[in-house]
Amino acid sequence: MTVSTTAKSTASRHRLATWIEQPLIQNSIIFLIVVNAVVMGLETDSAVMVQWGTLLTTIDVAILVVFVVEITLRIVAHGWHFFRDPWSVFDFVVVAIALIPGSGPFAVLRALRVLRVLRLLTMVPSMRRVVGGLLDAIPGLVSVIAIIGIIFYVASVIATQLFGERFPDWFGHLGESAYTLFQIMTLESWSMGIVRPVMEVYPHAWLFFVPFILIATFTMLNLFIAIIVNAMQVHSAAQQEKTVNAVEAVTREVDQHVQEHLARIEAELLALRERLARNPDIEGSDDSREVIASKESHRSGG
Repeated sequence: MTVSTTAKSTASRHRLATWIEQPLIQNSIIFLIVVNAVVMGLETDSAVMVQWGTLLTTIDVAILVVFVVEITLRIVAHGWHFFRDPWSVFDFVVVAIALIPGSGPFAVLRALRVLRVLRLLTMVPSMRRVVGGLLDAIPGLVSVIAIIGIIFYVASVIATQLFGERFPDWFGHLGESAYTLFQIMTLESWSMGIVRPVMEVYPHAWLFFVPFILIATFTMLNLFIAIIVNAMQVHSAAQQEKTVNAVEAVTREVDQHVQEHLARIEAELLALRERLARNPDIEGSDDSREVIASKESHRSGG
């Protein structure tokens, strides 16, 4: 009784999971996420809220109810396995934040409702692959960031010692020098705004700024991008390999079932032949011949 009930429960949860994951339901959720994003954008306009505030609020609450129901059904369908999937946990947290009251000490969290838009990252497979690639790139990015930090520290110390006396607003201390060098690295007004005024006092200052730009901007940032691109390619290849392995596993399982089925048919044929050999009186029976012919035909067809 208990085994039967458990089997029925598992089958029901499997059907529920299949229903939730069908394209129609997933596309509907994506559509609601986009609508919710538009609604929350309109809610930032006071003029729109005066005229359509009640309708927008109703739509927002209705969409939130749909999200809560969807998350609840997914938890029921997958059980505790739901919380083993990082993407599912992210969806759960984003929806849970929206349920926090928007008044009192938690009023500041009301602005976090917009995080519901980030559910697009978990719902759209192409976006999910990009995010997965970015996450895989984090170890390499940490190394690049550490190298950039060392370069900035060394350059900031040198710039403070060289230019701090005459340009205290830009290079007065280590923090200001680092911020100024960051502006130079972004190439925002680096020439007319900073470097040329410095070169009017220190004509050979370009010997410092040009190598810094070449190293920090063109070399390190390109390395930064290269690591991200490589990580995304590796992540995509890993996903493809995972899919291929899953297909091969299913194929092997099907082949095994077919082989087992053929082995059973062969065993039945051998048993029938032995029976006919022990009982020659029924060797010419039409029924026996029909059984053998049927078995042989089924075997050759399998």
